[in-house]
Amino acid sequence: MKKTILFCAVLLLSFAPSKLIKTKVADGITVSLPSTLAPMTPDDIAQRYPSVRAPLGAFTNLDRDADFSVNISATQWLETDVELAAKFFKSGIYNLYDRVDIISEGIQTVNKKKFIFYEFESRVNGNKMKENERAPIYRYAFVQYYISKGRTLVFTFSCPKDRKPEWQETTRAMMKTIKISK
Repeated sequence: MKKTILFCAVLLLSFAPSKLIKTKVADGITVSLPSTLAPMTPDDIAQRYPSVRAPLGAFTNLDRDADFSVNISATQWLETDVELAAKFFKSGIYNLYDRVDIISEGIQTVNKKKFIFYEFESRVNGNKMKENERAPIYRYAFVQYYISKGRTLVFTFSCPKDRKPEWQETTRAMMKTIKISK
């Protein structure tokens, strides 16, 4: 009986959120991240964000399968259009994947700022024409949008779906620590 209780305690602690450390992402933007996330190398950024616009900040874990990033969206919304923008962002998420299962969504206030958020699991179907790419890819993600002064900041966490139990609580906590001073 004692072994069972000890095993359960160890199992629960293994999924406990990591201690969060306040991290400067860019001028005027901070977020508390677990110590297991470190800034991506320029090579990681080039490979994962093949765009002319690099993210403001990008972090990954040692396994390079759990990522947190902050980007500026190309879309420009007015701060008064949060509800309308939320519908467009949701549609955009559905267009990125073959299947999306929304876990939670809404508008929440974090440090006196309104954020649109989507927490979901996704599936991208494999490519049947390529032998090594046939299996579908399943992911867990939490995306949060902040609209301000002609820009939209996008905060994204993503990891493999099977690692969701170890990251979900930590991710939710991280997203509630975002501070924007500009």
